[in-house]
Amino acid sequence: MSTSPDLRGSRRQVRPLPGGHTHVKQPLSMHITQLNRECLLCLFSFLDKDSRKNLSRTCSQLRDVFEDPTLWPLLHFHSLAELKKDNFRLGPALRSLSICWHSSRVQVCSIEDWLKSAFQRSICSQHDSLVNEFLLQVCDRCPNLASLTLSGCGHVTDDCLTRLLLSCPRLRALRLENCARVTNRTLAAVAAHGRALQTLHVDFCRNVSAAGLLRLRAACPSLTLSAEHSAAMIPDQPPRAHGCAASLFPVAPGGRCLPHPTSSCGGRARD
Repeated sequence: MSTSPDLRGSRRQVRPLPGGHTHVKQPLSMHITQLNRECLLCLFSFLDKDSRKNLSRTCSQLRDVFEDPTLWPLLHFHSLAELKKDNFRLGPALRSLSICWHSSRVQVCSIEDWLKSAFQRSICSQHDSLVNEFLLQVCDRCPNLASLTLSGCGHVTDDCLTRLLLSCPRLRALRLENCARVTNRTLAAVAAHGRALQTLHVDFCRNVSAAGLLRLRAACPSLTLSAEHSAAMIPDQPPRAHGCAASLFPVAPGGRCLPHPTSSCGGRARD
């Protein structure tokens, strides 16, 4: 008996028969749906979200694998548009979630609402509630969440983060970066409800103050806390009744408003 490769690279077994004939034994093959559930889950785990969704469309058995909550312990999103897709599932198996939006629109979101132009407000209106609504779904469906990272989510609010801390008691790591709406209220919520929290980052969050950080350190001395540049940034200012407020915009001799040297989208440090 000898072997020879077939076109697919596998080895065929060739057995000589009387009269000079040969019998070729074809290699065994298996359809993907013949794999057991554990193997299918392992196979799906190597695919990205879009590939998982596409594969699930081929038959009901693979769709059931896609819907299995144990397939989704990790979710990473790189834009807010990805949150609206139907290529993932939220469930109790989710342990780690990150939403990191690095776009020029993040700068627009970080501008104080009362300083935004009509065009800037129209840009923000397309996504201003998207992250908050998504996190509320996480509160309802993912009680075992252990790690959350939000970067560039300029519209996420203290109220939403407070509810998340209440709904996900196993949360151990909360990392916030460049989240302009986060204030000392989130720090107070961490002190009150973050019983399992071990790590908190509030980097480049301009409305977090040094006093708030000191209170949190006193309340949670074992918490690993990072607040890079947050307490040194210019916080939001209340809207002024008049367009030219001396404290924010110096007035030129002709009555024209001049931009304040330190007014921005929230990125310059105090002197």
